[in-house]
Amino acid sequence: MKTLLDLENWNRKEHFAHFNRMEEPFFGATVEIDCTKAYQTAKDLKAAFFIYYLHKTLVAVNSIENFRYRIAKDKIYINDRIDASATIGREDGTFGFSLIEYNSDFKIFEQNALKEIERIQNTTGLFTRSFDDDNVIHFSAIPWLNFTSLSHARSFTYPDSCPKVSFGKMITSETGKRTIAMSAHVHHGLMDGLHLGQFVDTLQELMNR
Repeated sequence: MKTLLDLENWNRKEHFAHFNRMEEPFFGATVEIDCTKAYQTAKDLKAAFFIYYLHKTLVAVNSIENFRYRIAKDKIYINDRIDASATIGREDGTFGFSLIEYNSDFKIFEQNALKEIERIQNTTGLFTRSFDDDNVIHFSAIPWLNFTSLSHARSFTYPDSCPKVSFGKMITSETGKRTIAMSAHVHHGLMDGLHLGQFVDTLQELMNR
């Protein structure tokens, strides 16, 4: 479900008009996330760390209204729920785009994720299903790189307002602290650095639990 944003009375109306005209309206940042507690929690739950931090990312995304905004024909809609379109790797080195439904209950989400991961790994090609709605984030894991910045392939002619979140290689220090690089790119017509900062802070808080 989604509802139409009252753009005329939105305090960011002028911001939206300005940034939505740009050829590249996305901006982003790469930050270091402390995942010491999260990694141990995932291990205690006998859950894949990838699924665990994807869930925490979606919890954070769904808690911040601006991350649930999407643009359609110069109108902004507020989605009730945001799911994940995550890249899922295969043994042959390729990957496919998945659609993993969000649920605040981790166990239910884990079941959804495992089912979709298995489906992707037993298919071929990039697009193995249709994507009828844009209530998703584009999500990827790049566990081979401890990156400090990241760019994305994008078609400027394709109307896209979905946030893009990527995680890198987990690094363990001599003291046992674990960190992971996280990159987030978002549409500047829909949000500013304030909202991106709120997302990062919320995600870190969730990872610390």
